[in-house]
Amino acid sequence: MPRESFLTRMTAPLRYQMPAEWARHRATWFSWPHNVETWPEELPQVETSLSYAVRALADGETVHIGTLDEAHRRHVADVLERHGAAANTALHIAPTNDAWARDHGAIFVHDLRTGGLVATRWGFNSWGGKYPFALDAEIAPQMAAVFGTPLVEGGMILEGGSLDVNGSGTLLTTTACLLNKNRNPHLTQDQIEARLREYLGATHILWLGDGIAGDDTDGHVDDLTRFVSEDTVVTIVETDPTDENYAALAENRERLDAMRLADGRPLRVIDLPTPAPVVIRGERMPASYANFYIGNAAVLLPVFDDPQDAVAAGILQGLFPDRKVVPIPFRDGIWGQGALHCLTQQIPA
Repeated sequence: MPRESFLTRMTAPLRYQMPAEWARHRATWFSWPHNVETWPEELPQVETSLSYAVRALADGETVHIGTLDEAHRRHVADVLERHGAAANTALHIAPTNDAWARDHGAIFVHDLRTGGLVATRWGFNSWGGKYPFALDAEIAPQMAAVFGTPLVEGGMILEGGSLDVNGSGTLLTTTACLLNKNRNPHLTQDQIEARLREYLGATHILWLGDGIAGDDTDGHVDDLTRFVSEDTVVTIVETDPTDENYAALAENRERLDAMRLADGRPLRVIDLPTPAPVVIRGERMPASYANFYIGNAAVLLPVFDDPQDAVAAGILQGLFPDRKVVPIPFRDGIWGQGALHCLTQQIPA
């Protein structure tokens, strides 16, 4: 990128702004699970768990669901009906390779000039080419069409789970993911930051380090640390020094303590526990309470049949007194190496 172009990106008036997740939603989007390679035995339980999630969200917003084809659409409608979750839903034929809407879907932002909503489309290469993704890479325009919004191109590989925002210009991400050479090897950190500013309104970017064991996304921040208000984050901590996550989480916690918002205020940092290691078929899974999703009426919390489930729910309920924290069983679902935040994408009001 020529230097003058970089400076233009960093000094031009903001055009777009990504709202915080707790800001009012128009809707939530799911790409409904269907891939038996992702969940060879767990798919029925995942569908049941997501039906509970849809039912909780639908009390406060419409839930839109992308499906593979007409037969799959009918199947999903039946699953929702059987679990009392069909109300306030809209099903679409929008085929994907897998269910991770947070990463392959459009990221919706406000156009500060018009006041309208815009879908930003980013390149998707399946976390560095790990899995098939041809259909996933084409879902963003279909989402924009469903909601009748313009579509703009972000100009680099980016997954929604790799970032979190406070709605006031501060964006939190990780070096392990966003600076990974399997994403944008041709871009420098400055150039990546310029695109985040230009298309998401990120004027202040905070960088954490490594992710947790079992995370095949190369360290998404939505398994680590999440904004819950403009100046407050929750972050997972590991108290067992023999656990393989201990060092990385301790180092991230130290970084958070030193971070400041754009106006110089320190972050308020609240610790979330971690469950005991979830091991399935001999593999450590990225089970994290940070992978919650904030809806209009509910906060969806993945739980893992662990004593810390109730502790995490209590912490989040105290932070969201105007919403109901709904624990969603996800011990089986975590075999897919993601949880509720990974499976959702908000469409702001």
